[in-house]
Amino acid sequence: MNLLGIHHVSILTGKAEKNFEFYTKILGMRLVKKGVNQDDTTSYHLFYGDAKGNPGTELTFFDIPMLAKTHPGVSSITSTSLRVKSSASLEYWKERFQQFGVEHEEIKKRANRSTLAFEDFEGTKLILVADDNEEGVAPGEAWSETDIPVEHGIVGLGAVLLRVRDQQPTAHVLTNILGFEHVGSYPSVDGEGLPDVDVFSTGEGGVGAEVHIQERKDLPKERIGRGGVHHVAFRIPNEEEYDKWAELIQRAGLMNSGKVDRFYFKALYFREQNGILFELSTDTPGFDVDESVDSLGQNLSLPPFMEHQREEIERKLRPLTLSE
Repeated sequence: MNLLGIHHVSILTGKAEKNFEFYTKILGMRLVKKGVNQDDTTSYHLFYGDAKGNPGTELTFFDIPMLAKTHPGVSSITSTSLRVKSSASLEYWKERFQQFGVEHEEIKKRANRSTLAFEDFEGTKLILVADDNEEGVAPGEAWSETDIPVEHGIVGLGAVLLRVRDQQPTAHVLTNILGFEHVGSYPSVDGEGLPDVDVFSTGEGGVGAEVHIQERKDLPKERIGRGGVHHVAFRIPNEEEYDKWAELIQRAGLMNSGKVDRFYFKALYFREQNGILFELSTDTPGFDVDESVDSLGQNLSLPPFMEHQREEIERKLRPLTLSE
């Protein structure tokens, strides 16, 4: 019983319209689901992914207007990687970022991979990482309905970087409960004298199945706001294994949400000891359970158990115009 890798990463935004422009028009990702935060239906929940909305490709955003900015620190998911096919693609993206005025670094090596770090307009820390034919979790499929050449398109999620004050409790949860393996480390690229970053891997391995951890005793605790990462979800293949994972998390004594039906996937949430929120999510049934692949993200999607509230939900939602 192994987790397959990263399922999705959920982030906070204060400006859904501008968020849509950035992730679809500049990054060329596809809006695969326009929904609501099922725990607060006055807020939109936007999902961006690959051409088919495959598991392991989605960045999701909770829209919270007037949200304060994030104050970075530990107990945080500090950065999220997005996969591209090759190192040559990073040169393309570097030029594109210059063209659109996107804050970015130079191309650097992280975990022996070519990477290009950048930020969105709210300060969300993102890293393009080149697959370069590396074995491991398969990538998704780049969205072709964009001006970005398919060979340079984003094909899925890569590793997340966690920063914590004490690495041991987080590493314990990853290895002894979730079944990750410690597979190495690499020097920090953020400055001389900073601690190395440890790499933990699950499933078939590769960048789509990794969590990176850096211990930073010098930093305050993060105060999350716009641009901050709310949680990271890990992939479970099906509902049968989901039931087993729910039992395992309970037996491990981790306080958790219990089983949560999101309709598009089954979920379970818990915090590890440093306070980072983890989610376990099923690959099934997927985002095309209520929309065809061709029409993903075009309408406001509600799970069947919320359909009777549609009129009320739509009345309370603020107007949201996403220009195609």
